[in-house]
Amino acid sequence: MRDVALIEKKINTIDQAKAQISAWKLAGKTFSFTNGCFDILHPGHLFSLAQTAKEADYLVVGLNSDQSVQRLKGPTRPINNTQSRAIVLSNLQVVDMVVVFEEDTPLDLIKTLLPDVMVKGGDYTIDEIVGAKEVIANGGKVIINPIVAGFSTTQLIEKLKR
Repeated sequence: MRDVALIEKKINTIDQAKAQISAWKLAGKTFSFTNGCFDILHPGHLFSLAQTAKEADYLVVGLNSDQSVQRLKGPTRPINNTQSRAIVLSNLQVVDMVVVFEEDTPLDLIKTLLPDVMVKGGDYTIDEIVGAKEVIANGGKVIINPIVAGFSTTQLIEKLKR
């Protein structure tokens, strides 16, 4: 039997996240971190989340708030609101925690949580990844996953418009 009440408990405030991560650390566990808008979940997202989850005992996802997504993607985004996107992510077995952040970048969240492993998808260099310097300085590592070709939320929205 599944306890569906546990799903919403995966959605945490920053203070709740800090407390849970402290408990994980005391138990000798590690956590990986990734972030994004996750507006319309697609196989590219799922691949990236699964790869990130493999890197540590727990996976924490930083989720851009609605206002943050609008500033980054424009006034017609997000398609799904923060709570909807957080619920969808928290229903994924590989995701252990979702933390919403209001800023345009997750830098403050990363500096607060200090993940053991941070994973970003794309054609970035380590120098271009927000928070990479802080994670590495704390003894963590940063991994760049390849983007899965053919999957993009923006492309999906454009396809739906046609």
